[in-house]
Amino acid sequence: MFRKSLLASAAVLSLSTLVLTACGGGDSGQPYLTLDGKQPTVVAHRGASGYLPEETLEAYQKAIDLGADVVEPDLISTKDGVLIARHDPNLAYSTDVASHPEFASRKRVDWLVDGEKQTGWFAHDFTLAEIKTLGGVSTDAERPQIYNGLYKVITFQELIDLVKAQSKASGRSIAVYPETKNPTYHRNLGLPLEDKLIALINSAGWNSKDAPIYVQSFEPESLKRLKAAGLKTKLIQLIDADDYDLKAGTLTYAAPYDRPYDWTQAGDTRLFSAMVTPAGLAEIKTYADGIGPWKPYIVPVKGQLDANGNLVDRNGDGKTNLNDASTQTPTTLIADAYKVGLFVHAYTFRNEPRRLAYDYKGDPKAEYLQFYRLGLDGLFSDFSDTAVAAREAYARELGR
Repeated sequence: MFRKSLLASAAVLSLSTLVLTACGGGDSGQPYLTLDGKQPTVVAHRGASGYLPEETLEAYQKAIDLGADVVEPDLISTKDGVLIARHDPNLAYSTDVASHPEFASRKRVDWLVDGEKQTGWFAHDFTLAEIKTLGGVSTDAERPQIYNGLYKVITFQELIDLVKAQSKASGRSIAVYPETKNPTYHRNLGLPLEDKLIALINSAGWNSKDAPIYVQSFEPESLKRLKAAGLKTKLIQLIDADDYDLKAGTLTYAAPYDRPYDWTQAGDTRLFSAMVTPAGLAEIKTYADGIGPWKPYIVPVKGQLDANGNLVDRNGDGKTNLNDASTQTPTTLIADAYKVGLFVHAYTFRNEPRRLAYDYKGDPKAEYLQFYRLGLDGLFSDFSDTAVAAREAYARELGR
């Protein structure tokens, strides 16, 4: 009798376990603190830009191979209205255009981009066919230079095709995260980005909230135009600043990184900092689904001062910079965003020691772990493999 009762209890327990597992109740460990309860998303910032020239097909493929969930391109326009993946309208920054004598006469001096004078070669002066002759170059001298010029500039359509093919081949749902880059600038040139982007998204069959795509911009007007024109994807408001004030432990705001350029054009004198207030977040919620803040909006940093109020060179390298600054008490930005239903994707995480605060002791994984523990929904990284490895370590901490 007793044995039969035990067997019956075991059978009920086994059935209950199966039911719970089928319903997701068998998931062990502590929950993720993200808005949707899922693991944080790793976004490959301009592809695997820590290893290969950014925004090339090869950089995006490597990022996918390294485990990125999402690949991110910046979108600018060619003279003939094709959206290409480049971070800057000035091609001198990330291509070998300066080494092409056939384009020497197209060099512009003191050309204004969002109010900033720049000298170089600008995408709106080139057709796609001409830009296709250019090779991408690394924009960071600390990173490998041996690939410079080898990989070509790509269109957004080419990236869509790559993501679809790799999603099918790998069985993973890989997403894309395009940014409308300098949208007011492009509109003033007669090359607006928004309608072309919507056409490409519609053609891809991705015009829905649950499609594998996020669309971001620093300019609210661009996101509002996209939404008004019928774009239904997830929309993200990016939030910038100019630099750190390490003495005060605050951020600085200098043009063109003081406010969205559409605000500048409209005479709106608010700074980006207005966006992280409760009122600012509530305003963003009317046209977007998430925010993409620069990471010190979440974890501020501050330097150590000596008796004379000067920054202390704590690591003894002869310089006083971010490497000597300590992280401060995290702000309430993530919680404030969650209160109004906005998810949070922070940027940009990098491996180089010079980009890490003193507390992290030169270990980029320590920085990732701090942000993951705060409940961040996702982050942009130049080194997807490091971001994924840190996420796995965080999952182990949670017992998942």
